[in-house]
Amino acid sequence: MAELGLIARQRGKPRSLTRAGKRPVAPDLVRRQFTAVAPDVLWCGDVTEIPTEEGKLYLATVEDLFSRRLLGYAMSAHHDAALTVAALQMAAVTRGGTVDGVIFHTDRGSEYTAARFQAACRHWGVVQSMGRVGCALDNAAAESFNSTLKVEFTRRHHFTTRDQARVRIATWIADFYNTRRRHATADGLPPIEYEQRIMTARAAIRTRVNEAIAA
Repeated sequence: MAELGLIARQRGKPRSLTRAGKRPVAPDLVRRQFTAVAPDVLWCGDVTEIPTEEGKLYLATVEDLFSRRLLGYAMSAHHDAALTVAALQMAAVTRGGTVDGVIFHTDRGSEYTAARFQAACRHWGVVQSMGRVGCALDNAAAESFNSTLKVEFTRRHHFTTRDQARVRIATWIADFYNTRRRHATADGLPPIEYEQRIMTARAAIRTRVNEAIAA
């Protein structure tokens, strides 16, 4: 790197947005085991902030830990339950509305303990799981996405307005992160390609097994 004149981009120290809610919290069903054997078994999510000249833009995310695919996201000037509900709804719709039983792991922020968000989880059949307050490692996978977004994209760009940031972040997610960015946890493939390849292979195995049983 020295010979080529390259300098590594340093990761900034994460600053937590978590403000503990007053409502009862869900148990930690994950225990820092951020892997899943199939899609829609385990999701994780978080809220992070993006600076713009108009002020902060908050981004809520929902990520499938099987493929690291970002299933849902929402952005707003307000850091509240409406934001996290919108991200959850997008994730559910992305999966065709069939997400009953999926575990959704987050921190204990008030956006996730709010009655409105809990009602949305019940509507979709989503089971909540929460790490401890102030312990980033309990939600390390979601924090990792936040870091990737900032190091690889938002800190390299300046956003004049919130609308500009919204469009550019959504484009980065749809046209790069989900479709072209490779992940070590997805066998070095982009999330959507990994899902398609694994599910195709599993379908072929089921077909061969059924044919063998029928024979």
